[in-house]
Amino acid sequence: MPQMPRPSRRRFLQSSAALAGAFAAGPVLAGITQGKMQIDVLSDGHLVLPGSFILGPMPAEQIAPVLDRYGLNAERLEPECNLTLMRDGTNTVLFDVGSGPDFAPTAGMMDAALDALEVSVDDITHVVFTHAHPDHLWGVLDDFDDPKFPNASYMMGAAELDYWRDPNTVDTIGDARAAFAVGAVRRIEAIEDQLTAITPDTEILPGIFAHSSFGHTPGHLAFELRDGTDSVMVVGDAIGNHHVGFELPALISGSDQDGDLAATTRQRLLDQMVQDKMQLVGFHLPGGLGRVERGDTGYRFVAEGV
Repeated sequence: MPQMPRPSRRRFLQSSAALAGAFAAGPVLAGITQGKMQIDVLSDGHLVLPGSFILGPMPAEQIAPVLDRYGLNAERLEPECNLTLMRDGTNTVLFDVGSGPDFAPTAGMMDAALDALEVSVDDITHVVFTHAHPDHLWGVLDDFDDPKFPNASYMMGAAELDYWRDPNTVDTIGDARAAFAVGAVRRIEAIEDQLTAITPDTEILPGIFAHSSFGHTPGHLAFELRDGTDSVMVVGDAIGNHHVGFELPALISGSDQDGDLAATTRQRLLDQMVQDKMQLVGFHLPGGLGRVERGDTGYRFVAEGV
């Protein structure tokens, strides 16, 4: 994500109106029961991005029909930000924590969604990160820069942690993302004593399996929530949008740090979810919850939220 300027009073008033619109359907976007698991999709608001941030590397003539079908403006995109909460009677697990107060004036609305479910920050037993970009990590600290979830254990991919902890990252990630590296290190250090590194192909908690989904970031992970024969995949930003990411998944996205690897990951996940008839929750997909179908060109996202 591009670095966001700190809001002026005028921008704050404008963003307040935008957030009211974003919550027109309510801060809880979807909820399903899967065995003992209650899985809810929560809104953290949305981002406002220049279209080039995602679409820049893509052939304009190839993506134009897709954007037209979805009524999108190639100059400006406003992707949703969706968090996932899983409760199974023992654990209350939050996947990603949103932007918090410091990244984007149109995001950072997690508290309202938790309140709607009558879940407090003290109730969260585990916070699991798909990756450490600001809109997924920066909400881990409260307004006083203290850890927001005092009783939680935190989990992040080992390769992801290694990348952000590397002192060379801030100098190699590029000027546009240098603030990402500084912000990630500060927040990781703040939760260090409660933070565990996890690896792909492991069951990190009962019924929660980590899957490699590298590419968007060097250590990005997806998480399969399974109870019996039913499962839902929390894909984070491995599938970052509902339009070109599905219809033309092989195209390189400007939002991915390793575009080639991310495209390979995206196609693998889409194939898997079609084959296994698996639902998914996407951080930037409209309504969050849905399923994948094969389409005339690639795939399509079928939303199943409220």
